[in-house]
Amino acid sequence: MKKFKGVIPPVVTPLNADFTVDYPSYTRVLEHLIDGGCHGVFVLGSTSEVIFHDDKTRREIIEHSAKVVNGRVPLIVGVIDATTDRVIHHADVAKRAGADAVVATAPFYTVTSQSEILDHFRFIRDAVDVALVAYDIPVCVHVKLQRQTTVTLAREGTIIGLKDSSGDDGNFRYALLDLADRPDVFLMTGSEIVVDNALLMGAHGVVPGIANVDPHGYVRLWNAAQRGDWVAARKEQERLCHLFEIVWVAQGRVSGGAAGIGGFKTAMKSLGIIDTAVMPRPRAALNEAETARINEILRATGLLGG
Repeated sequence: MKKFKGVIPPVVTPLNADFTVDYPSYTRVLEHLIDGGCHGVFVLGSTSEVIFHDDKTRREIIEHSAKVVNGRVPLIVGVIDATTDRVIHHADVAKRAGADAVVATAPFYTVTSQSEILDHFRFIRDAVDVALVAYDIPVCVHVKLQRQTTVTLAREGTIIGLKDSSGDDGNFRYALLDLADRPDVFLMTGSEIVVDNALLMGAHGVVPGIANVDPHGYVRLWNAAQRGDWVAARKEQERLCHLFEIVWVAQGRVSGGAAGIGGFKTAMKSLGIIDTAVMPRPRAALNEAETARINEILRATGLLGG
């Protein structure tokens, strides 16, 4: 529990024009997050566009991440795939490459019951001796990790924590209450625009995709919450809410995923963190007008000069 807390962003994976990973830019992203004071990094998550990478590329990303991070902060690795045995394969690769923990969703494409989801996580944990985190993201996997499922997995020791990107803050709060007597279990929110609320409820941290653009802001928010300065936390959160509007700039023209992650990449390119804002096929990149609007938001939130 003490190892995994605070601000742990899901790391953007920049691409070259030929859709291969741009490792020099990726190295800068990792250094940007660590220099920004983040308490860990989560590679190969949804913001990393994990599902677009083949097995070889996933392994190379993990190995490169482990080399760059070099133990400075915990390295958490997504092992997301549609079926249990494929997840077990990814978890084994991640463990061998140096992951401190792995993150898995429920199975997807196939329709899976809560009892089968319980077994899914148990099979993974039994097969690979590595700390396992559950990831609740029904918008992508089309099934919700129910409160009792999460609590059961945590109490039996199958999972050490939860990343909640469900948007169901009520369910998240009940899970926090149910597990309040378990300091060995951590629960983190992926809801970037209500982090102050989640921390006030007792969340152990945040996994914000937009921290790729502004890690310092989320670290300031976290630090304010830790010292009980909820006025400062709210003020920082409201600035970050304005920054978060970059994810809606291209909505309506492209998919939600392309608008969101494309917004992150476009902003990071404007800030000189990465070299391109290339999106994996068939996701579309943002256009010049959308880039200009994002730059206006970056200036308004104090991140871009001029």
